[in-house]
Amino acid sequence: MTDTAHTPPGRIVAFARRIWLDHRVWFATAAILVIVTIFDPAQAVGSIGFAASALVETAPYLLLSIGLAAYAGATGADGLIARAFTGAPFMMIAVAAAFGGLSPFCSCGVIPLIAALLAMGVPLSAVMAFWLASPVIDPSMFALTVGVLGLEFAVAKTIAAVGLGLMGGYITLMLARAGAFAEPLREGVGSGGCSASSLCDPKPPVWTFWRDDVRREKFRREAIKTTLFLAKWLTLAFVLESLMVAFVPAEWVVSAVGGEGIGSVFVATLVGVPAYLNGYAALPLVSGLVEQGMAPGAGLAFLVAGGVTSLPAAIAVWALAKRSVFALYVGFALTGSFVSGLAFQVWIGA
Repeated sequence: MTDTAHTPPGRIVAFARRIWLDHRVWFATAAILVIVTIFDPAQAVGSIGFAASALVETAPYLLLSIGLAAYAGATGADGLIARAFTGAPFMMIAVAAAFGGLSPFCSCGVIPLIAALLAMGVPLSAVMAFWLASPVIDPSMFALTVGVLGLEFAVAKTIAAVGLGLMGGYITLMLARAGAFAEPLREGVGSGGCSASSLCDPKPPVWTFWRDDVRREKFRREAIKTTLFLAKWLTLAFVLESLMVAFVPAEWVVSAVGGEGIGSVFVATLVGVPAYLNGYAALPLVSGLVEQGMAPGAGLAFLVAGGVTSLPAAIAVWALAKRSVFALYVGFALTGSFVSGLAFQVWIGA
């Protein structure tokens, strides 16, 4: 290190760089809102309200996920969780995919659990299976899908969720055995592999962690860190989502995914991946499109693709995982949604 780094200008530059790296997501969100305010003040107010409302709606799932992850780390229960994901890889992936289809977490709420599992050293293949299956369906979503689209659609969506998890898990396993994805998380987010002490050096958990000052501090630190991480990225995501809702008319989506045949399934998959509609809001839209003549397979592809890779979830994954893992995640969403849509279309036709 040179003497220049110790001069006041050097310290100022270093401090400014640190502030930028730590808060650049907040700066980007603020810059977007400033630009929108200049050209459309009403929309800026609407975007702030939209983001705040979306954060409040997802808060129960996020807080539950953050609390579970922090509790597992503070008590040492992460070692038990990590060991539960060890053993025969094929069975482990199957269990993770099935559990993902039953879990109540949305595509955003599952992010802190995914980060915790990967930091514990849980294999990416099992985590990917859970990651892909979880946001597509859950018990309440199943019931609502039955009410809006019918039992066949709900069953098909459940099968697609578990199938997507299985496909992603097993392909990731093969790639991992070939030497890929040794460290899936971005630097500073966590560490996997045998660097995770909970898996390589397990210790008995201490369930009443609040009686220990060190463990209580660890819980507080991990909870705050995860909350701030999610808050900045999801705020940016929801602001962008509000702008998509405002400036991308729903009629465009309808015209893009309407029609029948393989082409409509393919287009519905491509439109569904960046879709701004969450799983609940998409159900009535798809119902209306199907009534207007859209192929049911295209509707299923749209629902599955949008569920896995909604804009907030995709941005959170981008912030959490390395680029290669993000690309794999999007690739699975595209491929799995398209195949699910085609299979459902063939089944309906039969």
